[in-house]
Amino acid sequence: MTTAVKARRWGWWFVAEHRVSHIRAYWITLLVTSLGSPFVYLLGLGLGLGILIDENQGGAGVGGVPYLTFVTPALLLSAVMQGSSQENTFGTFGGFKWTHWYITQYASPITPAQMVLGSQLGILVRTSITAACYVVVIAVAGIAPLGRALLLLPVAMLLSVAVGFAVTSWVATQVDDRGQLSFVERFVVTPLALFSGTFYPLEVLPAYLQWIGWISPLWHAVELGRWVMYGADIPGWRLVVHVLFLVALAAVTAALSIRTFERRLDK
Repeated sequence: MTTAVKARRWGWWFVAEHRVSHIRAYWITLLVTSLGSPFVYLLGLGLGLGILIDENQGGAGVGGVPYLTFVTPALLLSAVMQGSSQENTFGTFGGFKWTHWYITQYASPITPAQMVLGSQLGILVRTSITAACYVVVIAVAGIAPLGRALLLLPVAMLLSVAVGFAVTSWVATQVDDRGQLSFVERFVVTPLALFSGTFYPLEVLPAYLQWIGWISPLWHAVELGRWVMYGADIPGWRLVVHVLFLVALAAVTAALSIRTFERRLDK
């Protein structure tokens, strides 16, 4: 099999391998922060805010479970959303503007679709490391059994690609960085973390703010995460909606990303 044929068939894998190879440059930092952050957050919330909330609720916690159990899946998934957003913001823009990864790859038989899918697969490896570290901490801390905690991984992976494709589909349209790339973190990711039922049930928000959660991929993932980790009381039809929302978001924005890559690289 010639190199050109391999590239046409396995181009997406080569792109993913290229993205993963860059993790070697900061893997120690990634591992330390991925393990350290959950310890700090869970310790602070469990021994601090969690105790106050549980006592205020007469020991009932939130939704019938301790506050720490309630908030843990949300913290894991929020970290995954943030990681996916960051990688797909500056990573995608840099691939066009700074490192010219995509322009170089386009000179080979690798197609724009393979670039989009391969990049997302490579980023998924990075976000899965973060999620796996959270799972280890959850199990070690006794917040949930390891078997239950592991069920958070597929939810995290689905959230990662849904957010990743959505961010990439917009970033790929940006030609110059005038500060707008930082807006994704400041005015999209952070607000979503606050208004997606992360630290409190979405229902406690005023009705005129709850719509933010309904369109937030994080809220849909958090609901699924709480269901798989400790069996939160969520109707079956709503679980189906959560899954379909994330799958549809990933599929639609993946198609948009591919189209944008094709148009930009054909110029």
